[in-house]
Amino acid sequence: MSLDGAYAADNLFAKIIRGEVPAAKVFEDKVTLAFMDAFPQARGHVLVVHKTAAARNLLDIEPAALQSLMATVQRITRAVRAALNPDGILISQFNGAAAGQTIFHLHVHIIPRWTGVALGRHADGGMADRAGLEELAACIAERL
Repeated sequence: MSLDGAYAADNLFAKIIRGEVPAAKVFEDKVTLAFMDAFPQARGHVLVVHKTAAARNLLDIEPAALQSLMATVQRITRAVRAALNPDGILISQFNGAAAGQTIFHLHVHIIPRWTGVALGRHADGGMADRAGLEELAACIAERL
């Protein structure tokens, strides 16, 4: 998929937003949703999406919607830090297949990092245990 194209309302994250696919939710408000990545690159890997913007990538989103998305990213990043005490936190966002984007709904990755612990490959690791994700989601949510 290129950087251009029509938004597909049947993408996985749109289905999560609509409640058609389960997710371990960390936070939700009227316009944003944060949930655990089912294929985490590290323990505590959270994804943040905008619920109402039909944006495939960063280039498609309106500035006001981007502002609310990034405010939630900052809030969740602070909660991840408080809950998991990582040595660092990687914030990433991919635009287009050539950049590594695999789901074409704008989303931001919050990935805790610890010195000496290798980062898993994006969209290439095994699926995490659902109960473990729910536990991590609750732990992070308590710090909001």
